[in-house]
Amino acid sequence: MRTDTCGIRNFLPRKKWFGFGTRNQPQPPAVNNNTSSLTDGSPLPQQEEPQPVILTYEQMFQEKLLSEAGQLLIEKEERLFRELKESDAFTHHEEQVNQLKADRKALQDLVLQTLGQSLCLEEDSLAGLTSAVKAVMQEEDQDLLWKQRDQTPPSWRPSGWRKLHDSTLLSLVKERMENPSTPSACQIKLTTIQADITNMGRQLKEDLLSVVGGVKRCYPQEMDICNFYSKLYHQTLSASLMNIADFGLVDKDRTFLLRWVNEYYPEILAKPQLHSEIDSGPLGKLLPERLLKSLEDEYLSNQQGELTTIICRVLGEEREKWNKGEEPETEDGCFFSPVAYDIIQLINGKVTSSTKVLGDPHKAQRITCHISKDLMDRYKSFQSDVIKQNKANSRSFIKANLDCIKQFSEVLNKERHLFTEDVRKNCLRVLTDMKQSAHTYLLQPLHERLKPQYRKLGTSDWLHQSEFKELLDGINKEGQDLQGSTESCHKELMGQLEQEVTVEYVRRLLKGKVKLKDKMQQLKAYLTVKDNAENLHHLFVQMGSEEDWLKEILFKIAEVLKLQDLPAIQMQVVLLGTDYPDLSEKHVLALLKLKTDLTKADRKSATDILHTLREIGSNTQPRSFFSLVQVK
Repeated sequence: MRTDTCGIRNFLPRKKWFGFGTRNQPQPPAVNNNTSSLTDGSPLPQQEEPQPVILTYEQMFQEKLLSEAGQLLIEKEERLFRELKESDAFTHHEEQVNQLKADRKALQDLVLQTLGQSLCLEEDSLAGLTSAVKAVMQEEDQDLLWKQRDQTPPSWRPSGWRKLHDSTLLSLVKERMENPSTPSACQIKLTTIQADITNMGRQLKEDLLSVVGGVKRCYPQEMDICNFYSKLYHQTLSASLMNIADFGLVDKDRTFLLRWVNEYYPEILAKPQLHSEIDSGPLGKLLPERLLKSLEDEYLSNQQGELTTIICRVLGEEREKWNKGEEPETEDGCFFSPVAYDIIQLINGKVTSSTKVLGDPHKAQRITCHISKDLMDRYKSFQSDVIKQNKANSRSFIKANLDCIKQFSEVLNKERHLFTEDVRKNCLRVLTDMKQSAHTYLLQPLHERLKPQYRKLGTSDWLHQSEFKELLDGINKEGQDLQGSTESCHKELMGQLEQEVTVEYVRRLLKGKVKLKDKMQQLKAYLTVKDNAENLHHLFVQMGSEEDWLKEILFKIAEVLKLQDLPAIQMQVVLLGTDYPDLSEKHVLALLKLKTDLTKADRKSATDILHTLREIGSNTQPRSFFSLVQVK
């Protein structure tokens, strides 16, 4: 572990004056401007103004006034190599040149030493770093001057102090990242790799905050020191992480590494103190794309495997309960299955955490790319077995499944970020089929038992209310067996039942067993259909259905039966066809044939209008109904 003891001390107070002449420059004589005052009968003591203190190079060096010392050396260099002839400088001043060279080497070492302590300076010691940076800039300017001159430069030109500055900071960063400070608290919950990454990340954050908080003030703006340091730390951390990745990682270490690359590191750079000073865009990712993709693919494969394993276990437990003849759990009197809740929580957790680990929600969606096969196909197969075998507890399980189907559908529609669009559509298609097969399984026995009442619809006996009342009573009685689903699922089931009963009602009516020969019979049929529609809908509302639109279909059919004028009949057919575009010519002909006083030409005129309507099209959102009504 590193113990930071670096720092710069013993700076000369900033009020001192610095001379930039020769080392032993004589002091200027003092000037006496005092006057005598005779107010007390004797002259006042003579007062002298303080004289500026002119430091020698050695004094500046000892006080670590690096830029001032550097300037003196540059001035000496100028005298030796510019003011004197070149031959004189080397021939007659060899001793001075060697001394200058030695002084420059000593100053260079001290400047680099100061730069090497940049990140562990106290606030009151930053002046020394400022002076070191200024010395570097002076040397860079002097290098440029010699480059522009048509004269042989000294042997130390170009000095390359800027490159030395950069390499010194790089060495500093590497040393701090290789030996990061360790928190006092134990990291017993972390693996060795996780602890190493955490310590490097912590060191990076602390040092960058130190750079923007203090070190930045020691540099001129054009050096862009904050971005320079961020680049050094980025490259150093990147190299370390690549070495770690090359060892081969276990799952939890791989996940931790990816999370540092895609979440924690970007969060550090996004801190307000750093974000305002560091442009993180050019830094890019901590790992090269090839290595990052390999790690992400391994991670995703592992996550997919875990998801599939847990889904299989959840469905397996549900199947086992059914095989044993157990009943599903109940909640508020409704059958309940934990399948949907458990799997949805699992999927949401996996995708949410993977989004952080991968730093990309679209990549995280790949976890669910096999969900239609791993989950939906297995779940559909389980439900098919439950229906096919029709055990004593099968109806209870199907009622519980309806709620699961609803939960899955809601997640697919509302939480679209969890799935790709193809997966989402495939899953919804499977769920729609499952819901329909579940409804059919639950409702088919009821329709079988209601067949005697269905047969009387559309017959002469049907015109008597007592016959239809038998159907209502049968629906009410048989419907009790459909209780047990959650409230929302029961409403949908009752809505489906109301639609199927309405379809059967219209199908029986269009079979044409009753003949309405005159206005009185047609009015009687109108009143019967209208009354049937109201009573049927009232019953289903009580049972939980919310499909109000089904009543309106029967009302519109009743209107056709009542109307006598052909134009009015044609208009009603148009309205019916507008609301329900799946109304076919066969349906219209079957309906109009009930009115035996209409001629074949009358019926054709109505269907022609319907055909014209089809060509014009409609801007309304249509419902499907008549496509379910089979007519010959």
